[in-house]
Amino acid sequence: MFRYLILLCLLTPSLAHASAPRTFNEAKKVAWKLYAKNPVEFYCGCRFSGNKVDLKSCGYVPRKNPERAARIEWEHVVPAWTIGHQRKCWQKGGRSHCAKTDLTFRRAEADLHNLIPSIGEVNGDRSNFSFGWLPQQPTQYGACPMVVDFKARKAMPRKAVRGMVARTYFYMAERYALRLSKQDKQLFTAWNKTYPVQQWELARNQKIACVTGQGNRYVGPVDLKACR
Repeated sequence: MFRYLILLCLLTPSLAHASAPRTFNEAKKVAWKLYAKNPVEFYCGCRFSGNKVDLKSCGYVPRKNPERAARIEWEHVVPAWTIGHQRKCWQKGGRSHCAKTDLTFRRAEADLHNLIPSIGEVNGDRSNFSFGWLPQQPTQYGACPMVVDFKARKAMPRKAVRGMVARTYFYMAERYALRLSKQDKQLFTAWNKTYPVQQWELARNQKIACVTGQGNRYVGPVDLKACR
């Protein structure tokens, strides 16, 4: 009972916030506005305008799918697959069933702290792979420093965002009672320490808090009084 009350306290504030997105589709609409003044794609650092990616801005070369590489897609840092597989609803019908029947999954799927703009091809290649250290040199996408190991089912993001990846995983695990493996905890602890919070990450955290009423405490404090 005590554990249940703790989880309820963790989940209740943002879930009750009037302007927080209730579904993944709602979250994507809000996300476009949040990134309007700083339209930088997450994994490669490309600039984008609307849904179109300026591939030359980060030296991106499509690996296999130029059409999908040319557009922005909204990616979950902690995959919806990972969230869903820790909930009973997934066994009864996968992601669509969870989105229809499981409030906690729906809120996690719509959590803006876990949502980032990604080049479509990279989003597809990363799939639901976990993150990790990889020895390969980043050559799959031209000058983009993202590495995907399809055989190992692992991905390694560029250095500039590794810290945010770690802090997002810690936040999501705490917020939605997700289990992290010992290996993941060790990796993300190292990334959190090695790659400290940056100004753009603080600004993003504040913007999201103004929408949802909830910041990521692993990034830093937010000032809800400063929200317009």
